[in-house]
Amino acid sequence: MVTTRSRWIAIALIAGAGIGTSSVALAHVDIGVDIGVPGVVYAPAPVYEAPPPVIYAPQPAVVVAPGWYDDRYYDGHRYWERREWEEHHDHGWHHGWRHDHGWHHGDDDD
Repeated sequence: MVTTRSRWIAIALIAGAGIGTSSVALAHVDIGVDIGVPGVVYAPAPVYEAPPPVIYAPQPAVVVAPGWYDDRYYDGHRYWERREWEEHHDHGWHHGWRHDHGWHHGDDDD
């Protein structure tokens, strides 16, 4: 029994070594020298066109938009308080700042 067991182990080792050496025997180095021939390439000729015409737009007009900021009015030159602006720009249309139809709700500073 010992002989058969050692015989099977020896056969397995020899078979394993044979498989290992056969894969090493397949390893090789290739050296190749190629003469490259370019492939056939078709490309249409480039088309040159004039650039599109340049369009010049007129400069936009400068607009100063006066507006109310918090409790003050800005007319492009300075800030005005509401009462001061109404007195300066009223021209008699509103008959003074006291006739504001309830806009100030009684908080006038006399």
